[in-house]
Amino acid sequence: MKMSTVWSIVGAIIAIIIAWWVVNVAFSIAWFLVKAIIALVVAVAIFALIKQAFRSKDKQRS
Repeated sequence: MKMSTVWSIVGAIIAIIIAWWVVNVAFSIAWFLVKAIIALVVAVAIFALIKQAFRSKDKQRS
Protein backbone atom coordinates (compact mmCIF):
# COMPACT_ATOMS: atom_id res chain seq x y z
CA MET A 1 0.00 0.00 0.00
CA LYS A 2 1.39 3.39 -0.98
CA MET A 3 1.91 6.12 1.59
CA SER A 4 -0.43 8.44 -0.34
CA THR A 5 -3.23 5.87 0.01
CA VAL A 6 -2.67 5.70 3.77
CA TRP A 7 -2.81 9.49 4.04
CA SER A 8 -5.98 9.53 1.94
CA ILE A 9 -7.63 7.07 4.33
CA VAL A 10 -6.46 9.03 7.37
CA GLY A 11 -7.71 12.25 5.78
CA ALA A 12 -11.10 10.70 5.06
CA ILE A 13 -11.42 9.52 8.68
CA ILE A 14 -10.46 12.96 9.99
CA ALA A 15 -12.94 14.59 7.61
CA ILE A 16 -15.74 12.32 8.87
CA ILE A 17 -14.90 13.11 12.50
CA ILE A 18 -14.84 16.87 11.84
CA ALA A 19 -18.08 16.69 9.84
CA TRP A 20 -19.76 14.71 12.64
CA TRP A 21 -18.73 17.37 15.17
CA VAL A 22 -19.86 20.27 12.95
CA VAL A 23 -23.26 18.64 12.32
CA ASN A 24 -23.66 17.98 16.04
CA VAL A 25 -22.94 21.64 16.86
CA ALA A 26 -25.27 22.85 14.10
CA PHE A 27 -28.16 20.69 15.34
CA SER A 28 -27.53 21.81 18.93
CA ILE A 29 -27.74 25.47 17.88
CA ALA A 30 -30.82 24.81 15.72
CA TRP A 31 -32.59 22.98 18.58
CA PHE A 32 -31.74 25.83 20.97
CA LEU A 33 -33.23 28.36 18.54
CA VAL A 34 -36.39 26.27 18.11
CA LYS A 35 -36.81 26.00 21.89
CA ALA A 36 -36.21 29.75 22.28
CA ILE A 37 -38.84 30.58 19.65
CA ILE A 38 -41.38 28.22 21.24
CA ALA A 39 -40.70 29.72 24.67
CA LEU A 40 -41.14 33.22 23.25
CA VAL A 41 -44.50 32.33 21.67
CA VAL A 42 -45.73 30.71 24.89
CA ALA A 43 -44.57 33.71 26.94
CA VAL A 44 -46.41 36.15 24.67
CA ALA A 45 -49.58 34.04 24.88
CA ILE A 46 -49.40 33.88 28.68
CA PHE A 47 -48.71 37.61 28.89
CA ALA A 48 -51.77 38.32 26.72
CA LEU A 49 -53.95 36.09 28.91
CA ILE A 50 -52.74 37.75 32.12
CA LYS A 51 -53.22 41.21 30.63
CA GLN A 52 -56.75 40.30 29.50
CA ALA A 53 -57.60 38.86 32.94
CA PHE A 54 -56.54 42.05 34.72
CA ARG A 55 -58.34 44.20 32.16
CA SER A 56 -61.65 42.34 32.76
CA LYS A 57 -61.23 42.63 36.55
CA ASP A 58 -60.67 46.39 36.23
CA LYS A 59 -63.84 46.72 34.11
CA GLN A 60 -65.84 44.84 36.75
CA ARG A 61 -64.71 47.20 39.52
CA SER A 62 -65.76 50.29 37.56
